[in-house]
Amino acid sequence: MTDRPDAKDDNDVIELLLDQHREIRSLFGEVESSSGKERSEVFDRLRRLLAVHETAEEEVVHPNARQAIPDGDRVVDARLSEENESKRLLSELERIGPDAPEFMPQFMELRQAVLQHAENEEREEFPALRANSSEQRLSIMATAVRAAEALAPTHPHPGVESAGANLLTGPFMAMMDRTRDVVRKAVKRT
Repeated sequence: MTDRPDAKDDNDVIELLLDQHREIRSLFGEVESSSGKERSEVFDRLRRLLAVHETAEEEVVHPNARQAIPDGDRVVDARLSEENESKRLLSELERIGPDAPEFMPQFMELRQAVLQHAENEEREEFPALRANSSEQRLSIMATAVRAAEALAPTHPHPGVESAGANLLTGPFMAMMDRTRDVVRKAVKRT
């Protein structure tokens, strides 16, 4: 998916994000083809990856894109609008749960929104970011994204956030908040 044959997955934020996009696509398929406890487990993995991925983009990739690419504000604002719609849909899915009869129709709506968002990033934001960023900058961003992925919780931990906050924001948003903290710490170290 990249035009750069010399790109290294571990040192290039674009390649890292493209790998995550592939994994997200795969997890959507797994949720769709599973049921019961397996569906719940795969949906949890998908939620975690989406939380890590979107938070890393919001904290690392989008701010760099705003500065580095021509018309960066327009490009990033469009991606953030798409992300907000996906968060809304995901929060609704968390509320109803994977066993609810209305889960799959709403899940397919989420899938459509997330995959369209990924396509837009791959077509518009990522190539422009690559063209306007040094290899060193792409590597620094990859480090921050990897730190978020490695340190983010695999599931919400009771007691980490207040019960009221958890009820208001839901598990996905709580994961995003914790991931955001990890990303910010990683960025400060680089």
